[in-house]
Amino acid sequence: MTRWDAETAVVGLGAWGAAALWRLASRGVDVVGFERFTAGHTLGSSHGCSRMLRLARPEHPGLVPLARRSKELWEQLTDTERDTASGRESLFTACGGLAIGPEDGRVAGGTLRAARAHGVPVRTFTASALRFRHPRHTGVPRRHIGVWEPSAGVVRPEPALRAMLTAAEQAGARVATDSRITQVEHIPGGVRLHTPHASLTARQVVLTAGAWLPALLPGLPLQTVRMPLARFRELETDSGFDPESFPSFRRELDDGRILWGSGTQDTQNVSLALYDGMGEGKPFDPEDTDRSVSAEDWSDLARLLPAKVPGLETVPARVAVGTRTHAPDGMYVLGRPGGDPRVIVAGGAGIHGLAQAPGIGEAVADLATGTPSPVPLDFLSPDRFN
Repeated sequence: MTRWDAETAVVGLGAWGAAALWRLASRGVDVVGFERFTAGHTLGSSHGCSRMLRLARPEHPGLVPLARRSKELWEQLTDTERDTASGRESLFTACGGLAIGPEDGRVAGGTLRAARAHGVPVRTFTASALRFRHPRHTGVPRRHIGVWEPSAGVVRPEPALRAMLTAAEQAGARVATDSRITQVEHIPGGVRLHTPHASLTARQVVLTAGAWLPALLPGLPLQTVRMPLARFRELETDSGFDPESFPSFRRELDDGRILWGSGTQDTQNVSLALYDGMGEGKPFDPEDTDRSVSAEDWSDLARLLPAKVPGLETVPARVAVGTRTHAPDGMYVLGRPGGDPRVIVAGGAGIHGLAQAPGIGEAVADLATGTPSPVPLDFLSPDRFN
């Protein structure tokens, strides 16, 4: 008879893994989490620029309830942080969010359609009204619109990750950093996790290893690409890049690429990034720990600034290179592959999945404990590609 070292093991403690660990431990589950690097490392996608949490998710109707639950849990965690550390900044700041693009497009149009379908209050602007309200957004075509969601806000990655791990440990979870899982072996009734130095057993494993997921679960159709995140200085101080004038945004350009970022919330620099709207990018091997920065990482973005976001230096003050992992259809992967009761996988979040982490962690906890989920998640099943 197997003697289990844990009821549940979580492999990978980025935002989703930390959230799963937290939500499992809060239910009294005997859970241990493994992170191959240090907690809060910069090699994945749970660091850098603040992330927008939007309720009006245009990608799929099923993401709206997850976003709502995520917001509730961020606020709950923020309240806990305030109780234990007076004066600590919010993990989630409800400062609103802006979507810009064609009315029939994926960003602004998709946000508007999702808001109408789910009763999320929004306000729309014509291109001329948008330029008047947010003058730092220039070069907006006449046929584009702005969609303002007051309930949206931003999550600060590093403090949020630390807070979830702390909450998990306070609830009884065990955390092992600098612990690389090299193999997940299926055994009767559970799994055996191998490290370079030892092995342990658990009744089930939650795989939230981001870019390293395909190595642990071969056949999972995820692609990892290089994701630079840049911060730019203002040419002049107080030039309209404060969060109220230049809030967190996503902007669909005419060529399909998406410019996103936020104003000077945490620093005096403006956070910006650019990615292909179809989820493409430069393929990247997550085992390559060389994240040195070259002009290729930021030059395309910098060339856009004079016409799209004037008032910033065109050489970034700082660039961090992380990774973005996505599925072929651009959606998350969440569920039990092949219905195996020993394995749960959660990944493919890209860089914007961090804001949804608490809702995803809750969904993982539902799966792990056999609790009926209030949100249908079949559309995220890892078996949908078979």
